[in-house]
Amino acid sequence: MTGGDGIRLLGSSLVPNPPFLLSDEVAEALETGKPVVALESTIISHGLPRPRNLEAARDFEAVLRDAGVVPATIAVLDGIPRVGLDDEGVRRIADEEMAKASIRDLPIIAARGTSAATTVAATTHLAALAGVRVFATGGLGGVHRGASSTFDESADLTALAQHPVAVVTAGVKSVLDIGATLERLETLSVPVVGFGTGEFPSFWLPTSGFDLDWRVESAEEVAAILKAQDAAPADGRPRAGLVVANPVPEGEGWDRAEHDRVLAQAFAAADAAKVRGKAVTPFLLSFIVTASEGVSLEVNLALARNNVRVAGAIATAYAAR
Repeated sequence: MTGGDGIRLLGSSLVPNPPFLLSDEVAEALETGKPVVALESTIISHGLPRPRNLEAARDFEAVLRDAGVVPATIAVLDGIPRVGLDDEGVRRIADEEMAKASIRDLPIIAARGTSAATTVAATTHLAALAGVRVFATGGLGGVHRGASSTFDESADLTALAQHPVAVVTAGVKSVLDIGATLERLETLSVPVVGFGTGEFPSFWLPTSGFDLDWRVESAEEVAAILKAQDAAPADGRPRAGLVVANPVPEGEGWDRAEHDRVLAQAFAAADAAKVRGKAVTPFLLSFIVTASEGVSLEVNLALARNNVRVAGAIATAYAAR
């Protein structure tokens, strides 16, 4: 069904997933085999300050359009998940105060008719329902430090195990337990490849000290992996996605010594303030932005833009195969 605002209402056969709105532009691209890249909205609504967030959202979409790729920014507006936003929708996620929605929250947001930005997990879920194969984000969620007692682990990881979407990411933030995150991805049978690197990146830094089993050098190689996943026999289990670990470009990352100094300050401040459990990571990230005098924010923008560029190249190569 097509509405007057240029969007199609599609119902999912999966319960309790709510229906979602697919923009005409994204629907036409999927129907005709044009490249499409999903973009999350939490980085815009919660990850960047105003008005830089709106500038960034429009820039990410422009990077894709300039490469001949259709952007599918994903969010929940007025209770309806949307795959593909018009400019007014992009403005709303940048300007309005709204919650963050993971997969579990989608039915609640739908029932209340409210709006929310989608996390990596929810964006992956909705992209898979729509048939979008490639997704660009900044950093992936992971296993938090101290998770052996707090059990604090991002739903991003299990979402990747259950949805056939390739996520281009600059790794996970160095405030997380990177080793445990990689072990968890292995347990969940989520493949990880380094894009031009044999080492997993740590968001603000291009390296982490953790080697990867697989390295790829081009978008075409990633597209070939996606096609091989598509051709794998279905055995009744959910199809896993793919993590494309794409380090921040050389010269655009954070100085390692400064990064280490600020990170140590952040952990010391959290300890002094007796911050515990799930409150630790938001505290650390807020402290880091302030203590770095905005440097961490600029690196965040640079790596996110690079991930969008690489995702566009992968989607183009995938559509051409």
